[in-house]
Amino acid sequence: MASVPPGGDMHHSRLCAFVLDCKVDDLDAATEFWSRAFGRPANPPDADSPNYRELKTGDGEPMLLLQKVGHPSRVHLDIETDDIEAEVKRLEALGAKRVEFIKRWWVMEAPSGQRFCVVRPQRGPLEGRANVWGDEGP
Repeated sequence: MASVPPGGDMHHSRLCAFVLDCKVDDLDAATEFWSRAFGRPANPPDADSPNYRELKTGDGEPMLLLQKVGHPSRVHLDIETDDIEAEVKRLEALGAKRVEFIKRWWVMEAPSGQRFCVVRPQRGPLEGRANVWGDEGP
């Protein structure tokens, strides 16, 4: 874990999820494939999020999500944080670029070209379970 300068503002972040972006017509069929491939049962679909499915993971493991998308299929990572703007600025200082703000999260691009998202906490409070970052940069 990173140390925080005395008196500095801080935020938390950690790897949250592996997201399988699926350019498919049938997300349930894609979910069935990945469920069987990983040996992980799927959670019931959430009626409020029809373009997402989640596979069950163990405590402490990143989430495994499937997302129906219009762009080519790929895998991306999500970083969860309790301060999205501070985390995005920290990542920009490391060389990442903002690509697009969608609903409640930022799509970012690493200097090496991979896309990833910075999202609000998905698995409960982060304090004591994530990296701690100060306001003085990475």
